[in-house]
Formats: sequence, structure tokens, C-alpha cells
Amino acid sequence: MSKLFGTDGIRGKAYSPPLDQATMSRVGHALASHLNKDTPRILIGKDTRASGTDIEKWLTTGIVESGGSPLSIGIIPTPAVSFLTKHKDFDAGVVISASHNKFQDNGIKLFSAQGLKFSEELEAKIEKTVTEKIFTPGRQISPIPSKVNLENLYVKHLLESLQGVSLPKFKIALDCANGAAYKVGPEILNSQKLNLLTLFNKPDGENINLNCGSTSMETLRNVVTDNYCDLGAALDGDGDRILLVDANGHYIDGDTLLLIFGRHLKKSGQLQSGGVVATVMSNMALEVALAQHGVSLYRTEVGDRHVAREMQERSVSLGGEQSGHIIFSDFTPTGDGLLTLLQLLRIMAEENKSLTELADMEPYPQILLNVEVHSKPDIYSIPEIAKSIAIAKNKLGERGRMLIRYSGTESLLRIMLEGPNKTEISDLAEDISRAVERAIGITNIST
Repeated sequence: MSKLFGTDGIRGKAYSPPLDQATMSRVGHALASHLNKDTPRILIGKDTRASGTDIEKWLTTGIVESGGSPLSIGIIPTPAVSFLTKHKDFDAGVVISASHNKFQDNGIKLFSAQGLKFSEELEAKIEKTVTEKIFTPGRQISPIPSKVNLENLYVKHLLESLQGVSLPKFKIALDCANGAAYKVGPEILNSQKLNLLTLFNKPDGENINLNCGSTSMETLRNVVTDNYCDLGAALDGDGDRILLVDANGHYIDGDTLLLIFGRHLKKSGQLQSGGVVATVMSNMALEVALAQHGVSLYRTEVGDRHVAREMQERSVSLGGEQSGHIIFSDFTPTGDGLLTLLQLLRIMAEENKSLTELADMEPYPQILLNVEVHSKPDIYSIPEIAKSIAIAKNKLGERGRMLIRYSGTESLLRIMLEGPNKTEISDLAEDISRAVERAIGITNIST
């Protein structure tokens, strides 16, 4: 079996390994076995994919065989499972979802009793147990576990995050991506008497993320501008991230949201440790803009799990990714698209400003080049490449930023440069790219 866990849990084609009956049953068995409890309580949630029900049954089979007690909360956003696992004393949480992928894919995300994504160490233990096939599933498949109704607690938690602030009657377009938040998202916003236009909230098992959601925002943008909305919000399939469109149709990403939140929390004295955590992919303009307000930016590897861990280690209360995962650790241990939206609306109300006025960050130009390579040696061990990188770093100085790394899944070297002058960074990126092509490029393999 190839590596089971990727950067965000297990992901693949539904009904094919690793998302087949045998593997999922073994995962359920291994999960319950490694929780070190006689009868571990495991909360299971899912998005709207048709395959979710079968995967839930297969996981349940393994959990029950290992002595665990699974409870199903049904279709609900990923952050709800994280929150409820922690606050209702479950030993683990499982989300069956492939996030922003199309319906043919599915996956599972695992959460600890603290509501955090499983560590790589625990994932490795589960993977080892599954690979060794310690548990052999029988023909009998367990039914869907007993249902538990905890959605109201999640809704109450999100509404309490408004901290008593009364929202004006904003006109909002909400794209639910035909996903996990299709029901609870409109419910929460309608409770605030907003003027809500709800899009893509009729899931049929196959239309999740289909030309909608945070990966396809053109329809949302048109609805916002055609209907003179204050803003539009696009969730992804499992509801753990969100991207925005302002009243003028401009797209607002996670970097801009981090600036809005970081600046506001700093001003109100609520920003723990005076810093924000982001990833290496966040635009340098965010770092510069935060510094102007006395806020430090700490960078980590790509992935909200790494962001959450860095936030814990630095006692920072705000972090996130350019893709729209925003974590408010004062409220919840993981990214939550609906919570992010409510916090944005609260700031708009408190500062009496539109999203357009708040979103005043101008991203630095960014160049990203991918070079096909035939091998992946240490790039700094190759004089020609090392020299081109050193020249670029010297020319950019403190004005720009560079990130050069191999792809983890493809035979590519990724070259990213950022800086205030697009022509300059384009030329420097091309110089590095040509050096890489000459030294290890795929086209230079001798025939």
C-alpha cells in the first residue's frame, strides 16, 4: 500500500483503495485501538457526497470490532466536529470529506480529544497498523452508528462569538458549495435577520463543489454585483474555509482577512502575543502591512495543521492560510468558514466600514514557475543553480521574498518570487528557471 495519510488526512477516489471497504474498516479498527481507552467514544460527521454513507458504515465496522462507541452527527461542517469532539468529551472525531474536491473523491480527517488534527506521529501509528493488516474485516458490515443531535450546540457557539454585537441588515450572498454547511450556514445568518441570498444549498450527492464554492466563485461574484450586495462569501465543501467577494466584485483571500483581523484585534488589545501565524505561501504584503501596526508575522509550512501547532507553541490567537483557513484559537482549535464570516461581519459593524474599506492590502506581484526535473538533488549543491539563487537574493534584499522547493507529489521544482517590481522578479525567476533546466531539467536527459 502507498502512503495512507497525506497533508490533510486520507484522500482518494471513493470505493478505490484506500477508500475501499477493507481499508476503511481497518482504519476504524486502528483508530479505536490507538486511543488507549476501553470504550473510546468517537464522533463522526460527513459532507454531502453520496459515498459518505458507505464509508461511515465501513469505519463503524472497524471501530465497533475494536470496542469503540461511534456516534454519528450526520452532515455537518468539519469545524463542528472539531468543536464538539473537544467540548462534549469525545475521545476522537472523524470527518468524512474531501473538502474542495469533486464528488468522485472522498477522504477522512481525524481529530484528537482536544479538537486538533491528529499529529503525524499518531497518523503513522494508525498507518502502520492498517498496513500490517492486524484486523481482518468480516463480511458483516455494521449499520450507521446511532445518531446524536449536537448541531444546536455548534450554532450556539458560533453566535456567541459575536459577543453581543448586533449586526446591521447586511445584504449577503452565501455560496454553500452544496456541501456540509448547506443547512447550518443559512440557519446561522438568517437568525441575525440579515438580507441573505443563498446559493448552491441543494446537495444531491454529486453536485458538491460543482462550479461553486471557494474554488469557483464567478457565479457568486455576479450575484453580488448584480444585486448590490455588501459582500459575497464562498465556503468550501466541508466548511472549514471561506473566501470573499466585496461589493465591487473584488476577490478577498485569506491573507487580506488575516490583516483585517490582526489589525482589529491588535487595536482592541485582544491579539495574544502580538503576532499572527501564516504559511510560507502568504504574500509579503501581509507581513509588511501587519508590521506597520506592530504585529509580527510567523511563517510555517503549508497546511492548517502546521498553523495550529505554531499558534499553540507561540501562544498566538490568530492564524491562517491564503486559501481561507482562518483559526481563532480563542473560539475554536481549527479553521471555520462560518466563524470567520461572523467575525468579519462583527468588525464591519464595530468599525462601521464596508469590506472594501477594510480590505486595503495591495498584494505584492508574485511569480510562480514550475520546472520539470529528472531528479531532486539538493539544489544548493549544484553551483550553477546556487549562483543564480544567490544573485536573486542579493538583488531582492529586504524588498522581496523567495521560496524554492520541490513538489512533494510531482517531478517539479517550484520557484516563487515576490517583490514590488513585477518585471524584476520575473527576470530573476526566469534566470533561476533556466539554470535549473540546464542542470536537472527533464528536457536535458541524455537519449
